[in-house]
Amino acid sequence: MKNPLIENIKIPESFDTDALALKEWMQEQSKNHQLNYLFAHAEDGVIWGKFDKNNLTTSGDIFNQLAKLQLHSLQQCRIFGERCEVMLWKVGKIWKSRSITDANNPDCLSDEHQILWGTKPEQEKDGFTLVADGQEGLRHAVPLVNIPFNQSKNLYRPLRLIVRHYLEEDKDTGIVRIYLSRLVNLNGIEAK
Repeated sequence: MKNPLIENIKIPESFDTDALALKEWMQEQSKNHQLNYLFAHAEDGVIWGKFDKNNLTTSGDIFNQLAKLQLHSLQQCRIFGERCEVMLWKVGKIWKSRSITDANNPDCLSDEHQILWGTKPEQEKDGFTLVADGQEGLRHAVPLVNIPFNQSKNLYRPLRLIVRHYLEEDKDTGIVRIYLSRLVNLNGIEAK
């Protein structure tokens, strides 16, 4: 079975003291690996981002009420595109990172289209759409516009996060399992 290329990525020592270093590092990864989107979890919420000519804009930059990309509250983030994902996470006080690159036509399942929260659009601005879900009013802003929401379908969720799962065979038992997953893309799907 062919595997994707997994590599550790060097993180600048200035991460802990220079807030700009995080964004610059992410933009460099976007340029080096042709990455399109950012999906991050922080203590104060979910953060989406997009790269335009390697410049990062986040949902918190566009909508002031949403979480900002900041080192002190960041838990983990994934920067991703069709060929690669770069993941950054913190263990104790130490930042770690790795990339997964599709190389040599790896063995994988068909891409999974995971349903994301969001039943109605609230506002489109600068390439992002602020979406709410149900009566709870849960909100996040995805880096997409013209999402095909269908208000005639009760609680239809058109947003999809595309995930690729890689397979590995146990040489002793012959059992094939998912051993690694990465984010690939983000889109909206029309209701049928």
